[in-house]
Amino acid sequence: MCTGKCARCVGLSLITLCLVCIVANALLLVPNGETSWTNTKHLSLQVWLMGGFIGGGLMVLCPGIAAVRAGGKGCCGAGCCGNRCRMLRSVFSSAFGVLGAIYCLSVSGAGLRNGPRCLMNGEWGYHFEDTAGAYLLNRTLWDRCEAPPRVVPWNVTLFSLLVAASCLEMILCGIQLVNATIGVFCGDCRKKQDTPH
Repeated sequence: MCTGKCARCVGLSLITLCLVCIVANALLLVPNGETSWTNTKHLSLQVWLMGGFIGGGLMVLCPGIAAVRAGGKGCCGAGCCGNRCRMLRSVFSSAFGVLGAIYCLSVSGAGLRNGPRCLMNGEWGYHFEDTAGAYLLNRTLWDRCEAPPRVVPWNVTLFSLLVAASCLEMILCGIQLVNATIGVFCGDCRKKQDTPH
């Protein structure tokens, strides 16, 4: 596959994953779909760190757009330089995207490990923090959270989605980093008429 076509494919995949991360993070702000719990004392720190919005979303959106643009006709024309200017930009954007995906993975992993902030026995806190993530395998513990209702499955589902999406983003940004580096040194193998405008 040519570096330009590969860049477009990776870029479109990254943009899709960005949107997934942003939506998942937005849903974490409204436990169980109820807006009455959007208070700093009701939501966990990992929700407020916005790993899905900032890291997996905005920081990966930049390399996604750069990769799609790198797959188009370059700023240097279609001659011997081909698409090398945009490929070079995509190299740096992809490295930035890897950092964003790592941030999202770190925050989401911590959110899964610590569990949600919830009301249990009349006290708000991180009641699953001492279990080191073992609560994930014991669903009977999930019902002990009195409020917000069904917050444990809500957080587990969305943080798991963020972990999976950020892992895919890291892989795709790594692929684009290699692809764009090859594109900088070797150019694009597509002929002039194959290059989209």
